[in-house]
Amino acid sequence: MSDTDSFIEEVSEEVRKEKLFATMRKYGWIAVLAVLLLVGGAAWNEWRKASESAEAEALGDAILSALEREDRAARAAALIDIEAPDGAAEAVIALLAAGELTPSDPTAAAAALLAISDDPSVPNVYRQIAVLKAVAIPDAGLDVATREERLTALVPGGGIVRLLAEEQLALLKLETGDEEDAIARLQVLRQDAEITASMAQRVDQLIVALGAVPGDTGNAQVQSNGDTDTGAGAQE
Repeated sequence: MSDTDSFIEEVSEEVRKEKLFATMRKYGWIAVLAVLLLVGGAAWNEWRKASESAEAEALGDAILSALEREDRAARAAALIDIEAPDGAAEAVIALLAAGELTPSDPTAAAAALLAISDDPSVPNVYRQIAVLKAVAIPDAGLDVATREERLTALVPGGGIVRLLAEEQLALLKLETGDEEDAIARLQVLRQDAEITASMAQRVDQLIVALGAVPGDTGNAQVQSNGDTDTGAGAQE
């Protein structure tokens, strides 16, 4: 390579370097900003995770501390005093507090549970659980119509909540003396594809206790003397 070629090559290399440096001076701040954003975002994400973990741990400690009280009333009061960080945590605490109130003050417990179910800010799953717990409390002062209305509203929800609501509706019919309707509801429930094994066993036991045959969806009727008439298929 001649001296002229070497000189041209050196000049071209310097020109390229100058262009590169000019580009870096003009747009280099973007790269620096991108790095800062990546580092800052990672740091914020780690801080957020640590903060959420510490908050959850503090909430768990507060709940455990409240549940360690010897008296139910004291446990309920301590639970109510806990400051929940969000609606889901508040609903869980309220459910626990209502459970502590149930033996001593079932009316207040049911009222607290229904208040949870009526709060639109509470996640739906906790609202449904609150209804199921409220209607199942004995001596809660809830009339049959109110309980039936609350349970019927859960049926379109699907899943295990629907099945539990259907079971409670059958028990409600039994409570009001309508054994025929109660048995019919239980027979339909035990045939449901989503029923769990434990619930199916419970339903079968109840059907038998009522004097009917599990799986008999015909014209089964409970006689006044406790015998079961299975319709056309009955044998003498």
